[in-house]
Amino acid sequence: MAHRFESVQQVRDGLKSVNYLADEGIAGVVFIADRLGKPVLIEGPAGTGKTQLAKSIAETTGARLIRLQCYEGLDESKALYEWNYKKQLLRIQADKNSDSWSDVHDDIFSDEFLLTRPLLEAITADDPVVLLIDEVDRVEVETEALLLEILSEYQVSIPELGTITAKQIPLVFLTSNNTRELSEALKRRCLYLHVDYPDMDREKEIVLTKVPGVSENLADQIARIVRSIRQLDLKKAPSVSETIDWARTLVLLGIESIDAQQAKETLHILLKYQTDIAKAAKELSVDK
Repeated sequence: MAHRFESVQQVRDGLKSVNYLADEGIAGVVFIADRLGKPVLIEGPAGTGKTQLAKSIAETTGARLIRLQCYEGLDESKALYEWNYKKQLLRIQADKNSDSWSDVHDDIFSDEFLLTRPLLEAITADDPVVLLIDEVDRVEVETEALLLEILSEYQVSIPELGTITAKQIPLVFLTSNNTRELSEALKRRCLYLHVDYPDMDREKEIVLTKVPGVSENLADQIARIVRSIRQLDLKKAPSVSETIDWARTLVLLGIESIDAQQAKETLHILLKYQTDIAKAAKELSVDK
């Protein structure tokens, strides 16, 4: 199978071309995953760009993104496949005068009546695919075992059809917000990547890249303030996406240099709990 990337630097350059600023660690794991054909498990706080990494890899490689959004209660019929029972019933009624049940059975359990879900769609695709299994920590252990089975061999056993093997190995990303501990078996199958909040300089660069019209001085102030706020004992620290929203808000308001009052008046864009807003406002008052 042809590799998607020739070097770690090519990964970084490709991601930068679609405005995702990856460090050497992120680019290195993606490069190795491509070469080894292994899934990548990405853990870290919410809003640090885990999902966006998979989307950006799909964009930079021109691959089709197939996304499985995980949630409590997700089962095989929503993740893998199910039969189109209504269509099968109509076919049975149409063939009710048939002398051979085996002919009818073989007919209704064929590809024509199969409804593919994200996992099966990803491994049966002819075109290049990036498979995103988002928030895998939300599913039950039984569903996690199903994912492990698929990702171990890149094949699916359907009783009525037999074993379906992948036509090409998709590049797979699983994201987790650490709401529960994942099984050791799943972790062993994957390369591991922890994506944390960026350092101050990188967050400044992200703001400059993502927010049209922001000045370097304003981006620097935003990165410094957000860094100081994240060091507080908060219920939920501001994510990178919330930093970008805050920067866009300040640009829309025509603010070139943030003072304490302006920061306090717009903290609700950055923080989503009143207790956190109060703590941050107090911190800003002390700083100023």
